[in-house]
Amino acid sequence: MQYERSDIGPSEIPRAAAAALQHVLDIYAGETNKTASVWRIFEGSDLTWRPHPRSSTVAEIMRHQLLSERRFFSEFLAHPEPPASDILPAEETVEALTGRLVEFARNRLGWLAVQTESDWLRTARFFDEERERIWIFWRRVLHSAHHRTQLTVYARLLDKPVPPTYGPTADVSWTGADPTLTVEAAERPSTNH
Repeated sequence: MQYERSDIGPSEIPRAAAAALQHVLDIYAGETNKTASVWRIFEGSDLTWRPHPRSSTVAEIMRHQLLSERRFFSEFLAHPEPPASDILPAEETVEALTGRLVEFARNRLGWLAVQTESDWLRTARFFDEERERIWIFWRRVLHSAHHRTQLTVYARLLDKPVPPTYGPTADVSWTGADPTLTVEAAERPSTNH
């Protein structure tokens, strides 16, 4: 995959204490980079836009991402997070909101790296049930992807180019990109035997 910008580069991602769990750190950093790339396609004038009166605004989705991610890491995973009152930037701009997203993700990587397999398999309270902490972490990643997808739809409705997240888009592609739009493409034999 080719991305225009990575806020958290490969050299910034620490090695996991449990080597089999390195993907947790790699994916968390990658998902943060993808979210930042989507947020940056918006301008300040877009922050109050919503596609429907019952929909959240662009800014509300960004604020929710920052605050809910803090909650997941603090309340459910027991990561030492700043107080919720310190999460949102003093000035609500696209760059300030995006900067906070990346800043907090960078701060979490070191803590993620020292988690052992037994730490991840330990259960914790998740709203009204008990779940393994690794399940809670992946639920967070999916929650973030959901809100990022909302914003890509908003971008399309605002006629903004949609950046790639898991592959090419109608706006961004590259040599070797394969969107798998045909049955033939989906039936290609595996090259990993």
